[in-house]
Amino acid sequence: MSQSEYAVYVENLSRCFGSFKAVSDVSFKVKSGEIFGFLGANGAGKTTTIRMLCGLLMPSSGNAVIAGYNVFTDAEKIKHNIGYMAQRFSLYEDLTVKENIEFYGGVYGLSRKQIKIKTEELLDYLKLWDHADKLTLSLPLGWKQRIALSTALLHDPGIIFLDEPTSGVDPESRRNFWTLIYQLSGKGKTIFVTTHYMDEAGFCNRLSIMKDGKIIELDQPKVLKRKYNANSMQKVFMSVIKGKKT
Repeated sequence: MSQSEYAVYVENLSRCFGSFKAVSDVSFKVKSGEIFGFLGANGAGKTTTIRMLCGLLMPSSGNAVIAGYNVFTDAEKIKHNIGYMAQRFSLYEDLTVKENIEFYGGVYGLSRKQIKIKTEELLDYLKLWDHADKLTLSLPLGWKQRIALSTALLHDPGIIFLDEPTSGVDPESRRNFWTLIYQLSGKGKTIFVTTHYMDEAGFCNRLSIMKDGKIIELDQPKVLKRKYNANSMQKVFMSVIKGKKT
């Protein structure tokens, strides 16, 4: 496949903060419709990488093309062609669920008619009608995460970046959220997700593991389990981080 045929194409991407190299010569490719997982301990470089790919942080060197746009020259176009759900909850808690969705529709430049249609579609799809007129502040974190996802989907992006989307939510909410991820992938959306939950890593089509700003392993979960003779992704992760091989 050529570079243009990948939803995400990354080659030797790096980011330095002064003398500290947060991301070092990272390379990988993600196909359209794929659920691609990004694993690593806190400080491994996951969030810095995502911010570069989303056009929020300029790389120091390397190359990356997202949805056909280059991170160095087309950052604004990237922002309008992807969905991004930040690690920290980023909605306005003094607005209702519906008002949040409508506000972000305006941010993405949708017309009033488009906002009305998309709001109704998302409230239905994410089963949020019962909460539509409630202040976001009053909702459990699991529901807040659904609302955050809805705002990332408003402009119907082909690629969705999710930075630890289930962090801090209960197990049932996590399962429900991953059901939504699979549904989106089934519709042809490319999902790029970071997580520190090892069971969630097993739900990805492929996943990479980062350590000290570098990708040190990348493959399908089942292949990695065989490679490291492990019956869980937790054991795979620990073996990779410790540098053990079978």
